[in-house]
Amino acid sequence: MMGREFPEGAVAVFGGSGGIGKGVALEFARAGTDVAIFYRSKQANAEAVAEDIRAMGRKASIHQADARSYEELEAGFTGAVKAHGRVHSIIWGAGPIVAQVGIADWTLEQFRASMEIEAFGFYYAARIAIPHFRAQGGGSFVHLGSGGHDWWPHLDGLSVAPKACNESLVKGIAKEEGIHEIRANSVLVGVIDAGQFKVGQKEGYFDENWEREVKKLLPIKRWGKAEDIGKAAVFLASNDANYVTGQTLSVAGGFGV
Repeated sequence: MMGREFPEGAVAVFGGSGGIGKGVALEFARAGTDVAIFYRSKQANAEAVAEDIRAMGRKASIHQADARSYEELEAGFTGAVKAHGRVHSIIWGAGPIVAQVGIADWTLEQFRASMEIEAFGFYYAARIAIPHFRAQGGGSFVHLGSGGHDWWPHLDGLSVAPKACNESLVKGIAKEEGIHEIRANSVLVGVIDAGQFKVGQKEGYFDENWEREVKKLLPIKRWGKAEDIGKAAVFLASNDANYVTGQTLSVAGGFGV
């Protein structure tokens, strides 16, 4: 990872206390940048990730914020800037663990929660970060989306639908803010052996038959790892990709090909 270069300051990883978020945060630390970890309720997990980052010789801070609250996100972002001097990148990986149910069976509360946390939350974070990025001469957004954006996965709509809204916001930010050296891209996340997938296994959503059938659709016959998402996010946020914006990078083992 020696070729990765970042400005002074930190990357802000939203959802950094989760399984995939932890892998992303650690990859950024390995790539040579400090990390601000945002979490909603898993303070102990967030602190453990921060300790792992500090053990690598990088600075880490943790910031509690509910993605549904603009005020909490704004306070958390202000705290991250105070702790690190600058936030150079936003990695948006916040999201609820969602039930695997058909669209007709979503409750209004389930749909509202998914949209408020993922879509409203991402817009709130963007609205807060863009003035800071402009003032600092640029910045980068990396949205952790869904491999279902390319090929609709059965019963996973509560995850895919709000992320589809964010894919449009990513393209809009890229077009409108490029003049300020602000870039925005997405990593489309496939079946990763962490986070939602692990919870779904425990709850019985993803049984042996499900895994067997899904692997039939994968050219690469294994699940991805959290660090695979992290490495993709590091590339898109780094100076190595400083002329890449408005794009999606699918890290899904060829799902939907």
